Amino acid sequence: MAEERSSFVYVVVAAAVIAVGVAVAVLLSRGGSRPSPAAPALQDDQKAYLTQIAISEATMSAAENFLGHTVTYLDAKLTNKGTKTVRQLELELTFYDTLGQVVLREIAHPVTPQLLPLKPGETRAFQVSFEHMPRDWNQAPPTIKPAFVQF
Repeated sequence: MAEERSSFVYVVVAAAVIAVGVAVAVLLSRGGSRPSPAAPALQDDQKAYLTQIAISEATMSAAENFLGHTVTYLDAKLTNKGTKTVRQLELELTFYDTLGQVVLREIAHPVTPQLLPLKPGETRAFQVSFEHMPRDWNQAPPTIKPAFVQF
């Protein structure tokens, strides 16, 4: 009887460890694209500086994660064409269907206070992952528009 109880405890503990591991893996795999709370209102100099942020070489790819789910990736390059150091940047990503209708809008954070700032003239690659893409998405890279900048 004690041996059965001991086996049961091991099974319950193992199941709990696996559940926590899967939960952590899912949270970590969500990556850099999350809807953000509303950004503060932009000052005039911030609005003007958005035109100094250039996005290039946007490509989409997909891979299976270790759970067997498909993860879609956006890879692109970001260039600070201005004269100020960017310490925080939000990009609005808009995905479309084959009819040109919006099927997904996300906010990406390629530059955050926790990362190195983007210096004037610097180009940096960034990647955003997506766990679930709309079924009717046209498979093309999104329209990428700078939405918030902080110096």
